[in-house]
Amino acid sequence: MLLSDLIRTTNIVETRGSLDQEVRGVTYDSRKALPGYMFICIDGFATDGHQYAQQAVDNGATVLVVQKDVNVIGDVTIIKVPNSREALARISARWFGNPSKSMKLIGITGTKGKTTTTYMIRSILEKNGNTVGLIGTVANCIGNEKIPARRTTPESYDLQEMFEKMRDKGADTVVMEVSSQGLKLQRVEACDFDIGVFTNFSKDHIGGFEHPDMEDYFNSKKKLFKMCKTGIINIDSPYGAKIAEESSCKVYTYAIDKDADCMARNIVTHSDSVEFDCITPWFSERFKVSVPGMFSVYNALAAISVCGVLGIDPIYIKEGLANLHVPGRAEVVPTPGKDYVVMIDYAHTPDSLENILSTVKGFVKGRLISVFGCGGDRDRSKRPLMGEISGRIADFTIITSDNPRTEEPSRILADIEEGIKKTDGRYIVIEDRTEAIRYAMKMAQKDDIIVLSGKGHETYQIFRDKTIHYDEREIVENILREAGE
Repeated sequence: MLLSDLIRTTNIVETRGSLDQEVRGVTYDSRKALPGYMFICIDGFATDGHQYAQQAVDNGATVLVVQKDVNVIGDVTIIKVPNSREALARISARWFGNPSKSMKLIGITGTKGKTTTTYMIRSILEKNGNTVGLIGTVANCIGNEKIPARRTTPESYDLQEMFEKMRDKGADTVVMEVSSQGLKLQRVEACDFDIGVFTNFSKDHIGGFEHPDMEDYFNSKKKLFKMCKTGIINIDSPYGAKIAEESSCKVYTYAIDKDADCMARNIVTHSDSVEFDCITPWFSERFKVSVPGMFSVYNALAAISVCGVLGIDPIYIKEGLANLHVPGRAEVVPTPGKDYVVMIDYAHTPDSLENILSTVKGFVKGRLISVFGCGGDRDRSKRPLMGEISGRIADFTIITSDNPRTEEPSRILADIEEGIKKTDGRYIVIEDRTEAIRYAMKMAQKDDIIVLSGKGHETYQIFRDKTIHYDEREIVENILREAGE
């Protein structure tokens, strides 16, 4: 592609060198630069791409996009921009032919519920006959092809490349999780969103390499509703009501407690599902969702609203919601021959932990055994809150490790214990997560439910010096096998 055409939608401060040249490739990794490539220097958290500008030129790059001055030796065109992340997004979209304009693009943002809501929408649309691409925390899917996800919202170049692949495989719709980091770091800058969804907002992702405070976190979320054509917003959340007021797009609201465009009434919860009447501007129907809990009602309202906007027949919405499986969300792990249940869930915030434990407590016939930890190098203030929640709701709690990262696990466990001591809840501390799960399964009796919170779909455990494979489904299976030997 001609360089002058490639940078047509990019904000530029100045250029040095010829714009009348063909660009053979685009990269933000200097190691991948080849002759004729454009190298875009990103100032990242761990490293600054400007430091590798000479390496890219030595590898053959003929164009550099920078936001800082660089001194390089070689015949290279330098394009200076106000923000190289924004430039990466805009250039990537043009390089791949603006693929998001060829499909319906639905973005879901919020603290909780993004993954489940994307799976709900995908399930419904596939029942309707659509070819759907999915991008998110658990995996990226193109039809039946699954690609492991490294981050919730990919870097802009990788995202646009994925859009291109989805378009080429015949996808007519893409539903994606849009993280606050993805918005803040402009990974979705050049995406043509048809619909944006706001699920909820609570304390998470504060500190370290994420957001300095709640205001920054919330302001990042709001950006989606300056980008999309139609917004679907949960106004039971006070933050949702604020977004609805400030959005520049057409807005539809949903709620359980308040009057909204899409409302749930006559809610009935079961151990394996939830059903409710749904009143919308498009239809009024009763729906059943195959994931239990009030949080499933909210997620379903978001999905139903999206499908209402898209004109989907309610019969396909019913089929999609009734036949739903979301990895790591209230997922029951097989325990053949046992009369207790093991459930894994991604709950890793105070609100999400309270949601899953309260839901299970509402239908468990025996005891509720809670096994959870908190991630290291993350907001410490939520740890005692989560300890207090588990101590208050569960019949027994096992506090354990969950991605301690560079922190001492003992300090994380002590922070959680500080909260559980405020309750009368019975508990034990077992740092090794596998031993904690083994302890829970050994103590479980008939009709008990063990809830393993925090990891959900994750298949790894992060320590200071290593990351190991760790899939709780396999752990449970191995413990059962050992017990049978």
